[in-house]
Amino acid sequence: MMSDIDRNVGFGAAMTQAETAAIDAGLRSYMRRVYNYMMIGLAITGAAALGLYLLSVTGTVADASYVIRAGRVIPVPAGFVAQGRDILLTGIGYAVFVSPLKWAIIFAPLALVFGLSFGVERLRPATAQFLFWLYAAMVGLSLASIFLIYTHTSITRVFFITAASFGALSLWGYTTQRDLSGLGSFAIMGLFGIIIASLVNGFLASSALQWGISVIGVLVFSGLTAWDTQRLKSEYLYGAMDGEAVERSAILGALSLYLDFINLFTLLMQLLGQREE
Repeated sequence: MMSDIDRNVGFGAAMTQAETAAIDAGLRSYMRRVYNYMMIGLAITGAAALGLYLLSVTGTVADASYVIRAGRVIPVPAGFVAQGRDILLTGIGYAVFVSPLKWAIIFAPLALVFGLSFGVERLRPATAQFLFWLYAAMVGLSLASIFLIYTHTSITRVFFITAASFGALSLWGYTTQRDLSGLGSFAIMGLFGIIIASLVNGFLASSALQWGISVIGVLVFSGLTAWDTQRLKSEYLYGAMDGEAVERSAILGALSLYLDFINLFTLLMQLLGQREE
């Protein structure tokens, strides 16, 4: 690590061993804080998604208000008998998955993440932390529908695949001596391309185009994971941050890695997830 600091930051011989060790310890503490915030955010997202799903779906006809049968949502009629592939929705389930409220749940996290990203410098660390937790919970609510689409086994499998891939990519970004700024710029351009292609496919509804978007998206967010990790390391070493600035930077860094993980997970779900029959 000390040799990494010398090469990446250029302190050279002017730095004493004690000063280099202090920087090394500070960097480890900073990155540990970033990863801890990110993992807590992911835990909140998972709990929110699963909790909303459990509140929205029931196995008892008497407790159901609507049923999803062959892709259609209909009220539960008198004398209704559930079939094997039916999904029984509670009133909450209908509200969050079918009614217009679903659009608020989908788009509310977008508004919050923009506010947090651009306004974090004006926020106290405790406020920024609360907004991050709130954002993570809102993302979880918007992801609850994956439990209706994919088998629970495949969701678990893809989550662990995502976690292993993210860990390896982030570790590479942290340890490599190669400058990844070119990779980051290329990935950001790819991200804009994905957004445009997704908007176009909203009108075309092409499964082939969606598959291509998912494949390219996995590559883009893989690159962003490595680049964001290296960027956070460099920002700490060059930024001369302390006090509240370090805490705000750690929260914003956790948000960046959190977004990389969530997008990587959702794209891999589209590629590898097994849909409910």
